[in-house]
Amino acid sequence: MQLSVVIPCYNEEESLPALLQALDAALPGLGRTYEVIIVDDGSADGSYALLRAAARTRPWLRLVRLRRNFGQTAAMSAGFDRARGEVVVPMDADLQNDPADIGRLLAEIDEGFDVVSGWRKDRKDRALTRRLPSVMANWLIGRVTGVRIHDYGCTLKAYRREVLREVHLYGEMHRFLPALAAWAGARIGELVVTHHPRRAGVSKYGLGRTLKVLLDLLTVKFLGGWATKPIYVFGLLGLLLCALGMGAAGIVVVEKIYLPDAPAHRNPLLLLATFLFIIGMQSVMLGLLAEIGVRTYHESQHKPIYVVREEVEGEGASAPDVTPAAAAAAAGASAPDVTPAVAAAAAGAAARGASGRKG
Repeated sequence: MQLSVVIPCYNEEESLPALLQALDAALPGLGRTYEVIIVDDGSADGSYALLRAAARTRPWLRLVRLRRNFGQTAAMSAGFDRARGEVVVPMDADLQNDPADIGRLLAEIDEGFDVVSGWRKDRKDRALTRRLPSVMANWLIGRVTGVRIHDYGCTLKAYRREVLREVHLYGEMHRFLPALAAWAGARIGELVVTHHPRRAGVSKYGLGRTLKVLLDLLTVKFLGGWATKPIYVFGLLGLLLCALGMGAAGIVVVEKIYLPDAPAHRNPLLLLATFLFIIGMQSVMLGLLAEIGVRTYHESQHKPIYVVREEVEGEGASAPDVTPAAAAAAAGASAPDVTPAVAAAAAGAAARGASGRKG
């Protein structure tokens, strides 16, 4: 299987007929074997019944129905887990993404990219509630992750399947997939894609997701930068707090020396120093506990802390290194060492046994 198209779907009964027609028109001309996986994320309308009817006449269509609405990230993850294609292309079910762009994404993948991100340069959404927050979020995500693309929120992207194996999705982290893939060593490309206005149904997104994006971004940054070395975060923070506490305590001591009448027990800096030092030590201990947890996680699952892109071995490198002396020794050791005396004794014993049998 060369291509898997993954489409999360939630209450898109009105959009699905046009989506299926667009897929019928776009995919056969790609010249590749393909499948389309539509994940029904607990739709409450007639979406799934419509899809079941469509699957009867489309052998390339696979359906996954979740028990309830888990969200777009979970629906995409369910589709990724079942994808069999060498390249996986997610897209929205509302037909704002154009299936005709899939071929152009695949062409960029063929050029050597591991991920090609769609860029809705001429986006057909409301400026204040959709486009402006998107521009700000894309700028912030690019600054924090170091992976600068124009449109993290565009679902239409192309991924090599081996890249997705290294990425696990939680919360609403599907929009951070290019950054997660880049941290796993993927080569990222970007392509301007067509964006249509919504033709039917209502949008499932609003300004309420902004806070979720910020919290997910904080999680992604921590996992990408310090997931295998949490002591660097908690330990450095703890040492800084301890240093501030010692500094505050030093001020109290100096005041007591030069102002002997000043009561130290009434000095707020003494209480501040105590709190800072205690919190700092707790932060260091938290870092050590996190280190134990990280090691338990990786070692119990035999999970490496690195990602290999490719391995190459020279001809004959699969055999262990053998020096000429070792080869000669191995050749000599292939049979038991036999001295001439032992050989003669064995021959005599064989002759005696033969004569005894004759007698």
